[in-house]
Amino acid sequence: MTTAAVITLHQVDNYGTQLQAYATQEKLKQYFDNVVLIDYRRPDTYGKGLVDSFAKGNPVKALAFLPTYLLWKKVFDGFRSEYLNLTEKTYLSESDFKNFNDFADVYVSGSDQVWNSEWNKGVIPCFYLDFAPDGKPKYAYASSFGRSHLDENEVNQSKKYIDRFDMISVREQSGVDILNDQYGYHNAVQIVDPTLAMPASFWRSIATRPRVKGDYILIYNLNRSKEFDGYADELSRRTGLPIYRFCTRVDQVFRNGKSLVVPEILDFVSLVDNAKYVLTDSFHATAFSMNMGTEPICIYPGQYSGRLSEFLKLVDSEQCHVDGYDDFDVINRHVDFAKVERILDAERTRVDEYLANMQQAVLANKQ
Repeated sequence: MTTAAVITLHQVDNYGTQLQAYATQEKLKQYFDNVVLIDYRRPDTYGKGLVDSFAKGNPVKALAFLPTYLLWKKVFDGFRSEYLNLTEKTYLSESDFKNFNDFADVYVSGSDQVWNSEWNKGVIPCFYLDFAPDGKPKYAYASSFGRSHLDENEVNQSKKYIDRFDMISVREQSGVDILNDQYGYHNAVQIVDPTLAMPASFWRSIATRPRVKGDYILIYNLNRSKEFDGYADELSRRTGLPIYRFCTRVDQVFRNGKSLVVPEILDFVSLVDNAKYVLTDSFHATAFSMNMGTEPICIYPGQYSGRLSEFLKLVDSEQCHVDGYDDFDVINRHVDFAKVERILDAERTRVDEYLANMQQAVLANKQ
């Protein structure tokens, strides 16, 4: 009986984050008898801290955010309760990890941007498994820095934790470069995000029924922009397809397109799967589009765009990137999904090799 304990960003109320946490859990279950997610909650991801992070001290903004907060609590808490195997103990701060009760055979950090100190508002030691005992194997599973270069202070703060890992896998090649060049850590490999490690057939087996009839353009937009919305309107006019906007917040109903307000987590899968195009600035919306065989139209965000561009390069589909808000030829630059599937199949083999090596090391450590 082997147990793997995972720490990731499962508490963040973001669709891609929830789906990667679930995929991480389910993929690791192929190699370990029991997989448990450590229920660590960053202060700004729940309760008053979450409201404050949006309102920034403005009581009017806090009140306006309340309907979204209540929907998030229902949808995201409901998904976590039903689909994620969380520890009974909740960890709300670093001090909660003092005298940590060692219960696993291997400790895993990742996936997602667990090592993005800008996103995490600093280096958070528990995401580097600082609490895991010295004698236990420590691995990173498709972890991401979210950037192509770190400042020296961050490297100095986190190097002592990085050096404790038995092996590290990161989601982007830039992460391998960071580990090699800035940390001097040379036992790292690049593997795909856990949502891609699970094939389309897995996601379709748990997806909800289609919510929209006929062809449509699905918008999944994380960074608000008038130019983005104007581009969507013109894309709709040129294709003759209606726009459906995946609204992650209530206030997004005032933007263009037919609103789908804070859908269930697995609606994300079916909405992407059944769209004609997915217009997005999101890594996970692009990843699911490629996995499900839906044409993505990608607009790089102003921040953390490297993970999106590196993924398109990996699947040899950089033509999906819109060069500017006047680039509508993208609808004629089709994805070769047969090629994408061959690439993803090869990447899944690499994931399995990495996890098989982890499994063997854990079993050897138990003897």
